[in-house]
Amino acid sequence: MASGNIPAHPDGLDPATMDRPVYSAVIRPHQSLSQDGFRIVMGLCCLVSLVTSIACWRAGFWPIAGFFGLDMLALYVALKVSFRRGRSFEEVAISPIEVFLARIDPRGVRREWRFNPLWTKLSRVDDEEFGLRTLTLTSRREHVVVARDASPDERAIVADGLTRALAQVKKGY
Repeated sequence: MASGNIPAHPDGLDPATMDRPVYSAVIRPHQSLSQDGFRIVMGLCCLVSLVTSIACWRAGFWPIAGFFGLDMLALYVALKVSFRRGRSFEEVAISPIEVFLARIDPRGVRREWRFNPLWTKLSRVDDEEFGLRTLTLTSRREHVVVARDASPDERAIVADGLTRALAQVKKGY
């Protein structure tokens, strides 16, 4: 071939595109409260707590003020823990040569799994009332839960994408 055209690969698979993902997603936990929402909720709760504490104090029930303070501290800690957990995420990518899953926890610790797509199976546990409960990637003897912090509807969307991508990759071989 003197024309300089590169012939197609005899197997029909282009080696240059084998590592390109067919499917990729970043899965983050749902956060219903923004930073401004946090300030508003804490401000309103503290205001209600303060007004009620003053009324109880004047009526002679002074220990109630301390309990309201403990309630506000517990609410603050719970919301901060929720925000911290919201920094975790999962990365999923399926290419013709591997299924890649990385889970990053709130402290930034990264854990990775790599599977052969031909031996990988997607298992789902559905519930009539709650929807898709669990989504698991299984390869040989290893099982990894995917989209564990996502809502059932989001988990179903991820499951559909993973199912289509695995079928597409397996069909290519």
